[in-house]
Amino acid sequence: MNTPTNTPTNTPTAPSRPSTPIDAVADRYVDAVIAHSPMSATYLGMPGTHDGLDDFSLAGWAESSRIRREALASLEGLEPADDVDRVTLDVLRERLGLEEEIHAAGLEEMSLNVIASPLQDIRAIFDLMPRSTADDWATIARRMAKVPTALGQYLDGLSYAADQGRVAARRQVLECAQQCTDLVADDGYFAELVAGARVGAGLGGDDLPEPVRADLTRAVQLASAAYAEAGERITRDLLDRAPVADGVGIQTYQLMSRFFLGSTVDLAETYQWGQEELARITAEMEQVAEQIRPGSSVKEAITALEADPAYQLHGTEALRTWMQATADEAVANLSGTHFDIPGPVRTIEGCIAPTHTGGIYYTGPSEDFGRPGRMWWSVPKGVTEFGTWRELTTVYHEGVPGHHLQIAQTLHRRELLNTYRRMMVWCSGHGEGWALYAERLMGDLGYLDDPGNRMGLLDGQSLRAARVVIDIGVHCGFEAPAEVGGGAWDYDKSWAFLDAHANQGEEQLRFELSRYLGWPGQAPSYKIGERIWMGLRDELKARDGDAFDVRAFHRRALDLGATGLDTLRAAVLGTL
Repeated sequence: MNTPTNTPTNTPTAPSRPSTPIDAVADRYVDAVIAHSPMSATYLGMPGTHDGLDDFSLAGWAESSRIRREALASLEGLEPADDVDRVTLDVLRERLGLEEEIHAAGLEEMSLNVIASPLQDIRAIFDLMPRSTADDWATIARRMAKVPTALGQYLDGLSYAADQGRVAARRQVLECAQQCTDLVADDGYFAELVAGARVGAGLGGDDLPEPVRADLTRAVQLASAAYAEAGERITRDLLDRAPVADGVGIQTYQLMSRFFLGSTVDLAETYQWGQEELARITAEMEQVAEQIRPGSSVKEAITALEADPAYQLHGTEALRTWMQATADEAVANLSGTHFDIPGPVRTIEGCIAPTHTGGIYYTGPSEDFGRPGRMWWSVPKGVTEFGTWRELTTVYHEGVPGHHLQIAQTLHRRELLNTYRRMMVWCSGHGEGWALYAERLMGDLGYLDDPGNRMGLLDGQSLRAARVVIDIGVHCGFEAPAEVGGGAWDYDKSWAFLDAHANQGEEQLRFELSRYLGWPGQAPSYKIGERIWMGLRDELKARDGDAFDVRAFHRRALDLGATGLDTLRAAVLGTL
């Protein structure tokens, strides 16, 4: 096996906090996960087998469960040595315990949706692999050649789950099959990967050595054929057995909501709150529309913003350059004022993704920061015009003070947190809730005072509030709002509601809606998480009065790393 491509080059300094028995359990768990999951090693930027793919067979899922159960059993009888240990113990039990509940419910092997199932994960891992040398491309080729096996294991699991009566909704089956078709098209991902393979920087680099290019071409052909077969197979094996209804029911939804939030919320109360929050945001958008163009509606004001040259970017390179400059400016301005930003964390990269789904996402640094944190824009094909009024708040969400500050600062705290706490914990309500909190904070600090930029912030907030309503309503079977006719939710009512309260363009919003319908509980975690973050800050401010220091609050909360939201609240308030 060749040397791993992401092996850290810096020798870590000894932690100032002595390791404890609870840390040892966490460390053994990390080692076991990395040994079992080559994709996790690459995603986290840790030493590992970077030319392998995970085992997506039923035996592979069972081994993941065994690793979790072993870690949980090892915690029995251990007493925390300090506050850090108390949080570690709570996080391990809460996160691994919920993953075990999901495993026991059989939700892993039936996972199929348009954004976050193994169908996407197997392809997406290649986006994080280095591509600057011939050896890098050789590693990609070896991993790519293993795609047919990984996909075959995954598809066998889908068939097994279907035989037990557990199948994703018909809509997810059809759209995932279409994703496979798009990937293998003449202008799809696989064709573009081979065409763009160079040693050095992009198309300006040197061609690959012929043996490496031959291996890469063969491996990509195998992977492309496997994805073509996957599209045919999920259609053939699952479509007739897939339920027409998109909703998963309140029992499954409550489990997934707990997983994405790290907290149990009253779903009926949250559904009502989502409608009230949406009404509040809509009223504020109407006020801003009046500032942009007196007498206009919100949609008319947005049309004016999209036509305004002051906010326009032409081409993906202009988008990448602008988001890089914007992210760098935020780092420079916020460091030492509202946040303590360590040196390695001050580097972030803006990237255009090699896919075209319309999503925007963040990937964290490698352990040694040799691979920086990155913001990715997956631009739909044919889209060449972008509006900064809409995207400024997104840069703050993905960069600083959003995901990059949160994730990279946690990674940097090696003297305080073990590897599990720094690198392997993620809770959507905590992470996405913080990112929405960060957007609102930038608004409060004056970075979004321009009416157009303010409309961008509110437009994003409107989308996030609308999906609280749609996601909970559809999956839990609550009555639809009167504005779409009340009664039972269906796709047409969901689309009408989303279209009325979001302005991102039909192609992107159709994908958004499919995401909500196929990934229950995740989309509302943004806005619910923000609600909990804001409530925690307000509670601490009320308790501490004049002694409250927002910079200290940020540092205290971020130094905890990712946790479930109940753990966050208890740790910050000192009640854990």
